[in-house]
Amino acid sequence: MNVLEINVLVLAYLGDTIYENYVRRYLIAKGISNVNDLQTLSISYVSAKAQAKFLTELVEKNFFTEEELSVIKRARNYKSNSHPKNCDILTYKHATGLEALIGYLDLSSRKERIDEIMNLILGGI
Repeated sequence: MNVLEINVLVLAYLGDTIYENYVRRYLIAKGISNVNDLQTLSISYVSAKAQAKFLTELVEKNFFTEEELSVIKRARNYKSNSHPKNCDILTYKHATGLEALIGYLDLSSRKERIDEIMNLILGGI
């Protein structure tokens, strides 16, 4: 399977679940045991606005390889007119870029790179 041939929205679909799993495990490891608190705190990481902010910060730090930037740009530029009501289309596309990259790295068996990205995000970049 050539991962680069997979639709970027499919990569984002997978990346979303992986990203959220990292966030949930991180919050649980911090000792938070109330489900409502977990849900409230997770939003500060998993919302499109938060994901777009994290992506922008990592891009500004020149953190990504050219290959990774290519995946991000493909996802960001994918023609889609739909987006959640709680954010604008540009924010949604940036969040989709981050999720697509996570999905791409997972299908490319590059868990260590996902760990690096998520450690920066969860550590406050």
